[in-house]
Amino acid sequence: MRRTTISSLGLIAILAAACTSAGSSAAPSAASPSAAAVVSTAPSLAPSATPDACAAANLTLTAPGKLTIGTDNPAYPPYYSENADGSKTAPWELGDPNNGLGFESAFAYAVAQKLGFTHEQVAWAYVPFDSSYAPGPKTFDIDINQVSATTERAAAVDLSDGYYFVNQAVVSLADNPIAKVTSTADLAKYRFGAQSGTTSYKTITDVIKPTTDPNLYDSNDAAIAGLKAKQIDGIVVDLPTAFYIAGAQLDNGKVVGQFPAPTGADTEHFSVVLPKGSALTACINGAIKAITDDGSLAAITKEWLSDKVSAPVFTP
Repeated sequence: MRRTTISSLGLIAILAAACTSAGSSAAPSAASPSAAAVVSTAPSLAPSATPDACAAANLTLTAPGKLTIGTDNPAYPPYYSENADGSKTAPWELGDPNNGLGFESAFAYAVAQKLGFTHEQVAWAYVPFDSSYAPGPKTFDIDINQVSATTERAAAVDLSDGYYFVNQAVVSLADNPIAKVTSTADLAKYRFGAQSGTTSYKTITDVIKPTTDPNLYDSNDAAIAGLKAKQIDGIVVDLPTAFYIAGAQLDNGKVVGQFPAPTGADTEHFSVVLPKGSALTACINGAIKAITDDGSLAAITKEWLSDKVSAPVFTP
């Protein structure tokens, strides 16, 4: 729902490994992991992922014996889910990354398992979204937080192969006139907002090209408040987040539509973030390939996101 720095995607290589998704036929195929390719943004000098080098016991980690995974807080559904009994694990709000529920939590534990870590050997750390890919030392081994791969980010951190391919979407209130819009051209006269530093904001400026400057917000919650206060007519976010906002955070919310998926080098995907030059990068890529090849990633995607990819596609 957040997030991706304002830059165009620079994708270094397209690999043959696939991240498949069982989304609705109403959504374009690139809205979820593609059966044709996983896009690699890992640095070309990443170490070779040999079984010994990637064994948990041989990895240099932030905390010895633990795989420390960063993500933002609140941990939003459908990427992270609440505990079934309603309990909370400090400091987490909304979703709890520790429970293995939600798309990214389940993905994280699947990757950790492939590296040889048990559930108890995974530790979660609160890392603000824009801090995850900022230059400088990190407090995590990997960060999983809907971070889209861009050339600017890849200059400061390592970015893994893609694990989810995503479309941007517009969410609004059902009684706002924008709710009836079906084309990108007709969106231009409306007022939009997005979280600062995201590819959602770039979608507003580069795709919608509205006649009114968009509003920037510190968080999606702030953008939702702006929508309710009629500061804006629509919020641009990734498609699964749009469904969550419309269904859980707005009383009268509606996913107005999604934008056609870019193709080729412009395809947007989420990557795992690692410190620049991390020895773990090739290991993470190997784990992503492994859960792609054995069907685990497709199953996780189907369980948590298959009902979050069907929305009308805007015409030009």
